[in-house]
Amino acid sequence: MGKKRIVTSGSQEGGDKKAAASAGSSKRRVDAGILHVQSTYNNTKLMLTDKDGNALIWGSAGGAGFRGAKKGTPFAAAKVGETLALRAQNLGMKEVAVVVKGVGSGRESAIRGFISKGILISSIKDATPVPMNGPQPKKPRRV
Repeated sequence: MGKKRIVTSGSQEGGDKKAAASAGSSKRRVDAGILHVQSTYNNTKLMLTDKDGNALIWGSAGGAGFRGAKKGTPFAAAKVGETLALRAQNLGMKEVAVVVKGVGSGRESAIRGFISKGILISSIKDATPVPMNGPQPKKPRRV
């Protein structure tokens, strides 16, 4: 039917200690960073980086368990902001600058959920791409 596994007690204990140590506290301590919020009509994604732009942690409404049309709601964005703020506190984060991108409904509520856990916001910047010339008209039909 299949091979039987033989587990020795020494190898199993070492793996559990490493997992418990890494889950409890992070080695990296960051006191300031950048929170990137990308909000579309269908989803809201948040990524926390350090001042250099290196990604530390991230989360999305889909990853938080919301499915379908519920992913694009402000409630889902607020929940993602809250969970990301809790994980940021484990890193020692005290202050963030926010960069918002997109036109979805979760823009403000993601930030509100993030600051509800006590992390200060130094600045908010809107980096939504805006076309300079807009959509091009259709070409005339040739018969």
